[in-house]
Amino acid sequence: MDYRQLGRTDIKVSSLCLGTMTWGQQNTASEGIAQIERAKAYGINIIDTAEMYPVPPRPETYGKTEEVIGEYFQKNGDRADWVLASKIAGPGNGIAHIRDGNLKHNRAHIVAALDASLKRLKTDWIDVYQLHWPERPTNFFGQLGYRHNETDFTPLEEVLEALDEQVKAGKIRYIGLSNETPWGTMKLLQLAEQHGWPRAVSIQNPYSLLNRTFEVGLAEVAIREQCGLLAYSPLAFGMLSGKYANGARPDNARITLFSRFTRYTNPESEAACQRYVDLAHEHGLDPAQMALAFVTAQPFVTSNIIGATSLEQLESNLKSSELTLSEEVLTAIEAIHRCQPNPAP
Repeated sequence: MDYRQLGRTDIKVSSLCLGTMTWGQQNTASEGIAQIERAKAYGINIIDTAEMYPVPPRPETYGKTEEVIGEYFQKNGDRADWVLASKIAGPGNGIAHIRDGNLKHNRAHIVAALDASLKRLKTDWIDVYQLHWPERPTNFFGQLGYRHNETDFTPLEEVLEALDEQVKAGKIRYIGLSNETPWGTMKLLQLAEQHGWPRAVSIQNPYSLLNRTFEVGLAEVAIREQCGLLAYSPLAFGMLSGKYANGARPDNARITLFSRFTRYTNPESEAACQRYVDLAHEHGLDPAQMALAFVTAQPFVTSNIIGATSLEQLESNLKSSELTLSEEVLTAIEAIHRCQPNPAP
């Protein structure tokens, strides 16, 4: 396993990160704990979760994923071995069951969300506390073009000051961003340096063979500002594994179970997926491992977030860390990308 610097800290994190958003819905607590144990044995030392998990978010399952992780820590007593990342939810997305749906990143909400997460996680601190998505209206979750909307949102100065208070209280070690834009990332970094507030150590955005929009603007920021990418959806909800090819909908698979997830299933995405899957097969590669290896190899990636609903899937994803793609494969990937760029932003 490769280990990489987390921002400007002295922490090294594994190049693969264990994702958790199925635990408490598609996976039981015992299954989630088994995944953590296997990931640790393989060398993973960073785990990512969020207060709103599992996904899709429902009142009945709110916070269940963090509870699974807390159960693991209580059982194994190895909290200090992990870099634990979690997130505070933002407004929108139809989430009415968290803080009455009036979600903000102000001081009161940060304190309430953080304390609740710490209780569920059965820990005294979170290593990387992330803003799950911007409070302000901007382009994320598949929206490429920016359309200005003059809406009130918590001043970024207040957000950083509130997070600084929690760092000083020992509840957070570092802060991170998620689903953020180049402007938002640079503005938050600027304010942090100007006022001595916590500086973001990472940005968690989507990145995969179907969505390489991070390369436009944010990749340079990630490298030059040492605010590396925690890449989520590297398999585009499993599309790049090939299991949904030709309209297939395997039993208990994510896109089969939840019809709301249409981000990666448009015709252009399906066509591009087929080309990537065919390319992998031509070179004797597992399609999912090829897709994961491509993401992990990018110079702006700090860690690649892998998720699984079975130990078999997890094992296959873990082995992607042993794969180095040939120049021939990389050239072919670029050719497909030029023909069908970012079909699923």
